[in-house]
Amino acid sequence: MDAVLAVIQLIISVVLIFLVLLHSGKDAGLSGAFGVAPGSGPFGGGSLLERNLDRWTIAFGILFFVNALLLLKVL
Repeated sequence: MDAVLAVIQLIISVVLIFLVLLHSGKDAGLSGAFGVAPGSGPFGGGSLLERNLDRWTIAFGILFFVNALLLLKVL
C-alpha cells in the first residue's frame, strides 16, 4: 500500500510542479508559451483559463497534502 501511495505522490508532485510553472509571474514565464495571458481583472486572474489554472493548482496542492498525510500514517 505504501508503494502505491508513493507512486501517487510522485505523480502528484510532477503535475503540481508543472501547474505552478504555468502560472504567470512578473513576466510571461512558461505560461506565455502555452497561451496563458496575464490577467486583466482586479485580482489578476482575468481569463477563464487563468482561473481554471488556479483551481487545478489548489486542487493538486490539497491532494499532495492529503496524500502526504496518508503516507505518514502508513509508514
